Amino acid sequence: MTVNVIKQEQTAGDYSVDNGLVRVTANLESGLVTIRWSGGEAMKELYAEARYGTEQLRTTYYREHAVREASFRQLEDGFGRGVSWSFEHEEPGKPALRQRFRMYESQPYVLVELEAAQDAEWETNELTPIASYLNDGGVLEFGAGAGEDVRALFVPFDNDKWVRYASHAIPCSVHSYEATAVYRAGSRNGFVLGSVTHDVWKTGLVVEGTFAETVGRLRVYGGAADLQTRDTVPHGAVRGKTLLSPTLFVGAFADYRDGLEAYGQANAALTPALKWEGGVPMGWNSWSAVMSKLDFDVYAHTSDFFAKELQHSGFADDEGSLYVNFDAFSDNLTKEELQEAVRRVKANGQKPGTYYTPFAFWGSDPDTPVEGTDGTVRYRDILLKDRSGNPLPRLDGALPIDPTHPEALARIKRKVDAVVEAGYDYLKMDFLTHGAMEGVRYDPNARTGIQAYNAGMAFIRDLLDPARIGRPFLINLSIAPLFPHGYAHSRRVSCDAFGLIGDTEYMLNALTYGWWINDNLYRFNDPDHIVLYKSDNQRATTEQEGRSRLNSGVIAGTSLLLGDDYRMEEAAKRAKAWMTNKEVIALARRGRTFRPAEGRSGAKGEDLFVLTGEDGTWIAAFNFDGDNGKAMTLSFDRLGIDTSSALVVRDLWSGSENAIPAGAGEHSIALEASESKLLLFRRQ
Repeated sequence: MTVNVIKQEQTAGDYSVDNGLVRVTANLESGLVTIRWSGGEAMKELYAEARYGTEQLRTTYYREHAVREASFRQLEDGFGRGVSWSFEHEEPGKPALRQRFRMYESQPYVLVELEAAQDAEWETNELTPIASYLNDGGVLEFGAGAGEDVRALFVPFDNDKWVRYASHAIPCSVHSYEATAVYRAGSRNGFVLGSVTHDVWKTGLVVEGTFAETVGRLRVYGGAADLQTRDTVPHGAVRGKTLLSPTLFVGAFADYRDGLEAYGQANAALTPALKWEGGVPMGWNSWSAVMSKLDFDVYAHTSDFFAKELQHSGFADDEGSLYVNFDAFSDNLTKEELQEAVRRVKANGQKPGTYYTPFAFWGSDPDTPVEGTDGTVRYRDILLKDRSGNPLPRLDGALPIDPTHPEALARIKRKVDAVVEAGYDYLKMDFLTHGAMEGVRYDPNARTGIQAYNAGMAFIRDLLDPARIGRPFLINLSIAPLFPHGYAHSRRVSCDAFGLIGDTEYMLNALTYGWWINDNLYRFNDPDHIVLYKSDNQRATTEQEGRSRLNSGVIAGTSLLLGDDYRMEEAAKRAKAWMTNKEVIALARRGRTFRPAEGRSGAKGEDLFVLTGEDGTWIAAFNFDGDNGKAMTLSFDRLGIDTSSALVVRDLWSGSENAIPAGAGEHSIALEASESKLLLFRRQ
């Protein structure tokens, strides 16, 4: 196999590799790297760093820099055909530092990682493949769009504590996790950076600038451990003679949204989303409806209500079935009631689901015996600990369990096997960040939180493998790290979201900046349970609030689980009226996430989303103001809608249609307080 389109070139002091879209230049005198793209973008004066004891090694501090022909390799893998090579830095008495690059035909990005090696074993808890700190000038050069806001994207490590994504306008200081985008809000031109390996490190990304449009400092490193990763001790240290950083995706794009989708696809090329043969999950989850008041009556009533009113009238999955799921507090029911609940659901042609927190201990006393061990094992034995042997502090009220401890794994197996044996087809797992926390673990080979989390999640995935249990089984994650992925079919995009318009805006904040997760990392984005009328902890919603919450779930990509108590007359009325709208449910059944039209909402959700398909272009528009109406002007250019010929716009809820003449540049709509619309634009 020969790669012909990637060129190597050596000039005085420089060594460059170019694929026509991106060019990487290594300066053999300074040890700095510059990456330039054909669109005019550039990342300049890049170096690498490694923590070595108390010293911070930097490639530019080393005396010798070289690109050796022997480091070149031809590649053909999930990214395509390409080449790899190393920019090597050597200094007597120090580990050799090698920046390893991979470049592929027709790809506007490079993959880069840092290898640090010496003859004797050593350890580090921080490796930085690329960084640049400037006081004058900018690290990044953009293509089109001078004079616009430059924004840096904060991606949260997990979805706990009602954390929000946020795009911050430079000047600012942003510390993101696993990925970021730095882009012009108007032209959308910009950069996407992020880790694509998630086996060892938690990756941090720092973007800083003191002047508008100018990023002066950039750093992407393995070894993040702080408030946002929920850690109370430093990141674990890896040990060996040759140590490797996370592999980074570094790309520039005319539209940063294309870049984030390409980043998601790059992750999927290495670790595909867990395969799911079925359609979009639809049904009900008990949490918002009754929370801790869960009992047999509400569960059985919901199953019967679905069977009688909805299941055969449009609201069902591809098999004509629905999930009816217990959340927390299913232990309110007796063993006999649980058995009867599962029997009732199956008799109604539905699939039962349940709930579990495998890495969290909720008890008050760590010396409580672990269930199923006859008192021979106590929770203290299986908890994550600090270096003094004390359990780590509580997170969300629970103590974190060590996912590598054999007794913790035995406990998980007993629970998961019992779930399967009881006939459940769906498991929602919650509070999983506990298993990724840094600490001292039973298995000395799991030196970092991510290594331990991978071990625990792979164990659960394998227990629920359809080949093992003999039937399809859907795995859903609630509060969990964004990465690593590949262990579940869906993951909630936000923390808890209920039915008020503020809940809709909050969930759409996660969709605004995390839509690309769908069908790349997880088959489905989960918008949390959809409250049409009233959750147990909030006031009743207005009709517009309830329908906006439903619309937000439809466009999420999606897991469409409702969350009302249908013993309430208004909740039942809305479900019968809304969940039988065949056009709306058909849109949800596509399982595709809408793209944000804009990305300048800061820490809020955008109010306009778009999806293009063979039938036309769907638009979802939202008014987050609960008191006042709102007029919106939709720009066809920003939405990517071709108006060279006449269009028809259809409102999926009212069924009304209006003609739009050829050449029109915009379309105006009016929204009441808390209202949203689902519109389809198609050729006349």
